[in-house]
Amino acid sequence: MNIITKVSSLIMAVLMAPFSLVASLGRLPRGERLERIKNSPNYSGGAFHNQPDQNDEDRPANEQSLLDSVRKLFEKKPDIRPSKPLPAVKMDLWALDRQEDVLLWLGHDAMLIQVDGIRFLLDPTLVMGSPVSFVKTAFPAAYSYTPDDIPDIDYLLISHDHWDHLDYRTVKSLQDRTGKVVCGLGTGEHFEYWKFPKDKIDELDWNEKAAFGGLTIHALPARHGTNRMLISNKTLWVSFMLETLTMTIFISGDTGYGRHFREIKEEFPDIDLAIMENGQYDEGWRHSHILPDDLVKAIKELGPARVLTMHHAKYDLANHAWYAPLENISAAAAREPFVLLTPMMGEIVRLQDGNQTFSRWWES
Repeated sequence: MNIITKVSSLIMAVLMAPFSLVASLGRLPRGERLERIKNSPNYSGGAFHNQPDQNDEDRPANEQSLLDSVRKLFEKKPDIRPSKPLPAVKMDLWALDRQEDVLLWLGHDAMLIQVDGIRFLLDPTLVMGSPVSFVKTAFPAAYSYTPDDIPDIDYLLISHDHWDHLDYRTVKSLQDRTGKVVCGLGTGEHFEYWKFPKDKIDELDWNEKAAFGGLTIHALPARHGTNRMLISNKTLWVSFMLETLTMTIFISGDTGYGRHFREIKEEFPDIDLAIMENGQYDEGWRHSHILPDDLVKAIKELGPARVLTMHHAKYDLANHAWYAPLENISAAAAREPFVLLTPMMGEIVRLQDGNQTFSRWWES
């Protein structure tokens, strides 16, 4: 590439950046979608709300002044980011046998899951985790997956529309390779604005479900919020339960601790795998991001056969060491009765193999 071509490409990128940013914002719910939202039992006063919980009164979130928040932003603790590229496994995802029950963690909350011949993709932030490239830059890794690495998928699952979970550039790249989008109520407005066919978008309120043959996808409560456009809680945040013919898989989404874990256990007593948020937590955010001790409590309440955690080892969104979430949950698994899976990025998890083991890769 000669210098003229390079300069021309740079100029074009700069000129197109504002248009790309505007598109990536998405659009607030309107029309029939907004009317449905207004009828939701979880919506009042122009916004969605978390379930009330005794935990709110017993352990209120710390209130921080604006000055404290700014000071905390700049007072970074050691090891917020890794000092060298993280280990990762490079897999040819296109070569995966659809009939093989496997899971691959692709960083942060991005998960490729195959069960009973069905392929799911969760919250695939594979290009940018923020509106602009210089904010929330991903940790360097030995190999990072891109949208081009992702094969055709049956169900694109979006837990909520925060930038580090709903990446416009990723989902647009996958549009022609996506069968259905399943998301929380209101989030479908973004996809419709981005020209996804309306009949490919399934939006669910809490405790609603969508059935597709031998598969049922449940949207369940979480304790979080949304503000993609700096306007709070116009779209709903959800956790998911996937019920296939052979497995039941829970996906927590971003969440604080709350009564919903006990209620989910009552409805789904036999969970084969729980995929839990673990990372980007802070004492002042306990109602929207689960703390390490509360994570262990939630896992014990859910009682899954196995546990895999996410929301760590890609972005420094909080003030803890990048490896702390993995250290904390590994220490808990050594003393508590649950089986923990700790794959490195891209490493295959064989969902029907109860004896598979993993390294403590974050220590290397």
